[in-house]
Amino acid sequence: MVDIDPLRIAERIHGHLGWLAAIALVHPAVVLRRTRRRAHLAVGLSVGLVTTVFAVGAVIYPAYRDRLRQGIFQRSLTVGYLFERKEHLAFGALLLAWAGAAAYVGATRAQGPTQASLRRAAHWAFVAAAVLAFVAASFGIVIAAFRTF
Repeated sequence: MVDIDPLRIAERIHGHLGWLAAIALVHPAVVLRRTRRRAHLAVGLSVGLVTTVFAVGAVIYPAYRDRLRQGIFQRSLTVGYLFERKEHLAFGALLLAWAGAAAYVGATRAQGPTQASLRRAAHWAFVAAAVLAFVAASFGIVIAAFRTF
């Protein structure tokens, strides 16, 4: 009989969805370059996906802390600190995605120069969120190759 570890499955889902979220964040960043284009779906789906990935990571974090963290740090401080940075980058991507969504929603209700400014802010928030998400996902590959559930 095969031993199936739910944490291992959740970790894989988290990693794969993390890459999809990083890719998804590029779409609103591109769409929002033009101030007249609607981006409701791109913004909503990308923020929803990033939030889901973050939630899965938060659910598996206690098990990571209890079962893997100490062993990773004992074998490699570099990889241990890489994981810590990954968490911070992922949180930054989440916050920037939500800030971009808030700016976009504000832009849909604003007029004139305020609307254009909010659209630009939303665009740059999604650009930054995508960059942070790609770096976090890259760190995740290194960490998963080093040690996993």
